[in-house]
Amino acid sequence: MDRYLIGVDVGTGSARAGVFDASGEMLAVAKHDILIFRDDRGHVEQSSAQIWDAVCACVKDAVSLAAVPCEAIAGIGFDATCSLVVQGASGGVGDRAHPERDIIVWMDHRAVAQARRINATKHAVLAYVGGVISPEMETPKLLWLKETLPDIYASAENFFDLTDFLTWKATGALDRSSCTVTCKWTYLAHASRWDESYFRSIGLDDLADDGFRRIGTHVVDPGTALGDGLCQAAAAAMGLSPGTAVGAGLIDAHAGGIGTVAARGGAEDASSCLGYVFGTSSCTMTTTAEPRFVPGVWGPYFSAMVPGMWLNEGGQSAAGAAIDQILKLHPYGETARAEACRNGVSLPQWLAQRALASAGRPSQAPYLAGQLQVVPEFLGNRAPFADPSARAVVMGLGMEDGAESLVALYVAGLCGLGYGLRQIIETQAANGVQISTISISGGAGTHPLARQLLADATGRSVEVTASPEPVLLGAAMLAAVASRTYRDLPTAMPAMSAVIGRCEPETGAIGALHQARYQAFLKIQALARQVRDEMQPLLAATA
Repeated sequence: MDRYLIGVDVGTGSARAGVFDASGEMLAVAKHDILIFRDDRGHVEQSSAQIWDAVCACVKDAVSLAAVPCEAIAGIGFDATCSLVVQGASGGVGDRAHPERDIIVWMDHRAVAQARRINATKHAVLAYVGGVISPEMETPKLLWLKETLPDIYASAENFFDLTDFLTWKATGALDRSSCTVTCKWTYLAHASRWDESYFRSIGLDDLADDGFRRIGTHVVDPGTALGDGLCQAAAAAMGLSPGTAVGAGLIDAHAGGIGTVAARGGAEDASSCLGYVFGTSSCTMTTTAEPRFVPGVWGPYFSAMVPGMWLNEGGQSAAGAAIDQILKLHPYGETARAEACRNGVSLPQWLAQRALASAGRPSQAPYLAGQLQVVPEFLGNRAPFADPSARAVVMGLGMEDGAESLVALYVAGLCGLGYGLRQIIETQAANGVQISTISISGGAGTHPLARQLLADATGRSVEVTASPEPVLLGAAMLAAVASRTYRDLPTAMPAMSAVIGRCEPETGAIGALHQARYQAFLKIQALARQVRDEMQPLLAATA
């Protein structure tokens, strides 16, 4: 009997499941939306129960669409956003009228003050998060919870990264993935330990007193087979067989990296290819044999993506979300959105089509942007400045308010994201992390225009892999390893993923245009930080 593998991806707005064969070909995919709750304080929350129901439903639907018997499913792997699940507490993580909201979503910046205080300790652990911890990470959020909602904090049975919550629900195993706890919780995977002094120094001494029971005492590599496989309840909910192998999971961006960076037909070397996951946010994944410390770039993390290798992680908190925000600001945005809907495409896809129709070739599109410049830091600068209080700049606006000016703004926004990526690549290179190609995954990077603009803006080749769902494929690779379909991830990666094309960067006049625009981007970004810093004392004095 043929063996099939399931990959499950829980993003910010939906849960998706894909069924793959052992060669990496996708047979079917299913999607269920998940709810997200926001308030005016910037709190962003979700419900773990609602997410689990969506996961089970999309797995069942995908298997049905694939028309394969449940006994042919050899394994299942999970990836998810790096959101904090407060499991088993007496209430929710915010509004007491909504106890079901037990997740603080990755993009929630409620713990900015706590992160600032943690960074002031200058603890040695911070060297492994680029020198500065982010409010998107879990220890600042745990500290916020302890200080703001002490009863909720004290009553919680477990604190999980969302991926580890899903594997716990699937198997009952409390193992944590080295990906999640190393990247977002300050676990030192290279030393196989939590640093007790760090937790005591920041005010989370109770976790150390308890032997770290609530955040994980057993940490395993991604793809490790967990427990006895799918438990009875999970199997029944998913329509699968009890005992189906379940692999330790990955953060969603890291699954995209696994699904692309060592693809067959490329270098087949994870250390030469930067994985760029372009979704709601963007993440850069760079693999090295030895640890490389890059200020403002998270890591180096040991065994966080490829077991036995080190990872540096950059990116921006708002990428696809930044494009969406820019388009909302334009007076033609809602009209264009309605037109896109009538044509059965998303607004960014509709704009990309308009841009190509006007420019002729993807590389010519920056001429449409004219003098428009976008520094798309709506949720701060994740890398290389680790500055959550940075904000976006749009420069060069005129009085135009029609479709052409909206297309120009869209192209300028894509270029701005490309220049932010180039800035990360150059910062890493200056600190000994060299890459030759970029492999892109994530929904926002599927259009040829986006891929070519990223190649031109960065001056690097962008590889296009065969799978239409590389993040789901990365999760399925975890299932392949857990089920022993493949020996390990380095074996599974080139076996299940393949390069089918490349976007090469333009030189000549277009290269010169991007160089000029990039230099302008850097100047505008620096000036925005300078103005912010000069204004802060004045604003504080009148608060």
